[in-house]
Amino acid sequence: MKRLDDIALVTQVAVLHNTAAFDKLVRKYQSPVRRFFLNQTCGDADLSDDLAQETFIKAYTCIASFKGLANFSTWLYRIAYNVFYDYLRTRKETDALDTRQVDAQCSTCQRDVGLEMDLYHALATLKDIERTCITLFYLEDQSIDKIAGITGCPAGTVKSHLSRAKQKLATYLKENGYDGKR
Repeated sequence: MKRLDDIALVTQVAVLHNTAAFDKLVRKYQSPVRRFFLNQTCGDADLSDDLAQETFIKAYTCIASFKGLANFSTWLYRIAYNVFYDYLRTRKETDALDTRQVDAQCSTCQRDVGLEMDLYHALATLKDIERTCITLFYLEDQSIDKIAGITGCPAGTVKSHLSRAKQKLATYLKENGYDGKR
């Protein structure tokens, strides 16, 4: 039923230019998209808001290209994924020094900054694609096949990224006092 509701709203936006229908889509997916970016940016709320806004602008301008072959959420996450990687490419061109890598290395010196910050620091140790896969699978509850569709990676590669990311996260968290004994 959810899929049909989304398709009905998309149709209203694409055919009738119904902004109220798009507003419903934004309200429905705004929190998950923002949460996806919050995890990708390792807790940078302002940047996450900016990237989420850019995602919805692109979704609105390209909504006529939605073919309905996948869920609307998969299509939207694919746009979000592309927005994030466009941001990374742009930032790499302007930054002489990878500031996220430096931040991640410096952050290991800071202990007891809270579980949320520790999670973001742990996520910062992952490669971008690993962080994307782990975020979509565990935090956004997306299937392997949907993640493959979003990232453009084969399902086996997504599984490999998930496996490596889980191992890296477990190692980082153990090294920082989260040994599972509480």
